[in-house]
Amino acid sequence: MTDPILRVEGLNKSFGAVHVLHDVDFAVYPGEVTALVGDNGAGKSTLVKCIAGINSIDSGRLFWQGQPVTISSPAVASSLGIEFVYQDLALADNLDITQNMFLGRETRRGPFLHDADMETRARETLRSLAVRTINSVRQPVSSLSGGQRQTVAIARAVLWNGKIVFLDEPTAALGVAQTRQVLNLVRRLADNGIGVVLISHNMNDVMEVADRVDALYLGRLAAEVLKKETTTSQVVELITSGRSGSIGLPAATAAQSA
Repeated sequence: MTDPILRVEGLNKSFGAVHVLHDVDFAVYPGEVTALVGDNGAGKSTLVKCIAGINSIDSGRLFWQGQPVTISSPAVASSLGIEFVYQDLALADNLDITQNMFLGRETRRGPFLHDADMETRARETLRSLAVRTINSVRQPVSSLSGGQRQTVAIARAVLWNGKIVFLDEPTAALGVAQTRQVLNLVRRLADNGIGVVLISHNMNDVMEVADRVDALYLGRLAAEVLKKETTTSQVVELITSGRSGSIGLPAATAAQSA
């Protein structure tokens, strides 16, 4: 097995008297899609925010490419090569694709923006991901479909040499054809050696593109399972009860958490 790019060990996080994450272990591997699943309130968002440096951690350790690391802010996460595509995509409708991909990180030639360089790099990034649904990197984002917007947001993460890309519900509110485009892109990211974390409630998406599934149950990691060795019903049981047959949390722990 390839060593993980990112490894989280025994992460705990509380907000006041509420213990949200309990000794959570989590790992992301290069060239794999890891699905992070769990019901609302399971702790998915809190775990991601701890990795992003938005939330501090109470205890636990993070390792980046085998070395211990402290991620104190989103800027530190980005400098390591961890990129995040949230549900709102953070795209500016009044700007074109190139301007959005370089927003806040524009390249310059002296005191002026280096538009030609940015346009070339944006085009090359989309080409490297085999994106064929976008005609011009000078299209305004306001003219794009939902699937095309997701594509731009994901390509922006790849442009900045992301070694890991977290995707938060990337197919939410998309039609069938657009969902297919995004899932194909997710798979291509992994095939290019990037570690992808897919946060989703859609079990069809999870079982189609994931290599492994990490199921959170009320702030605890119920299990990490290989997709090829599990079924949709088993994953659903892990999400809803913390156990599926012999897989998951000890019965007493699952019952206590509930």
